[in-house]
Amino acid sequence: MLKSAVPIEQAAGILKLLGDKTRLTMIKLLDSHDCCVCEFVAMFNASQPAISQHLRKLKDAGLVGETRRGQWIIYSLNKQSEHYPMVQNILEHLPDQEYKLKELEKQGLRITCE
Repeated sequence: MLKSAVPIEQAAGILKLLGDKTRLTMIKLLDSHDCCVCEFVAMFNASQPAISQHLRKLKDAGLVGETRRGQWIIYSLNKQSEHYPMVQNILEHLPDQEYKLKELEKQGLRITCE
């Protein structure tokens, strides 16, 4: 099966976004789990505005989607994105980040925003 090519300019933009360690980790986590901002704030020990800025960039690129659940906004990886096949290929080469979620659970910070 022939994969569709991503134009160089678009690929460069996606790779630049994923060149940030925090955003790359977020994408790896979102590949298997939906998360809210507050979880990322605790996980990365970063401010809410900083995390929101990372998520906005990923959302603007179409890599991340959001769903409102009551007062919470839950983020997930947009697997319908035209860039998902390229992103998925990159993610296959990265170590699992599940331990970050398990650490949040141990600290009582894993949110179920229902």
